[in-house]
Amino acid sequence: MKLSIIFMSFILLSCGVQSIPRANNEVEAKWAEVLNQYKRRSDLIPNLVSTVKGYAAHEKETLQAVVEARAKATQVKIDPNSLSPESMKNFSQAQAGLTSALGKLMVVVEKYPDLKASENFKGLQVQLEGTENRISIARKRYIESVKQFNDLVTVFPTSLTNSLFFHHEKKPQFTVEEAQTQNPEVKF
Repeated sequence: MKLSIIFMSFILLSCGVQSIPRANNEVEAKWAEVLNQYKRRSDLIPNLVSTVKGYAAHEKETLQAVVEARAKATQVKIDPNSLSPESMKNFSQAQAGLTSALGKLMVVVEKYPDLKASENFKGLQVQLEGTENRISIARKRYIESVKQFNDLVTVFPTSLTNSLFFHHEKKPQFTVEEAQTQNPEVKF
């Protein structure tokens, strides 16, 4: 009797009963960190736009594009419990639009030596660069946690436990479309 209880406990503990929910929680936590870093970037943009406005008032079209891209990016919300390939694609596209608009803004800034020398702008630029690095790290950690979770729900023996008890589907990976890998084109 004791031996069968020990054996059953070992089987249950080694087959994902605890590891699948923990991995699911880890994916949710990593996704929250990705969203946190995108929010940080979004919060920096109004200050960046205001600083640039003072120096480059006639660049209204570029500034407006940044403001609109930020608004669009902040409207796309994803609940970590309902991640799907389609919602991830929409989120990624909105963020890519903002990244492109910011790239164009940085090219415009090159035309204004006084702006580049401004302490306010330098500080914002450093913060934005740091935030982009944080976003990259957060996405990398999310990708790793999704891989671990997906392995648990698809690879035997934990996939058997998932089929019997949890019924979790694979989580979608963070992907970048081909258009998002291209440098933004800026015309003067």
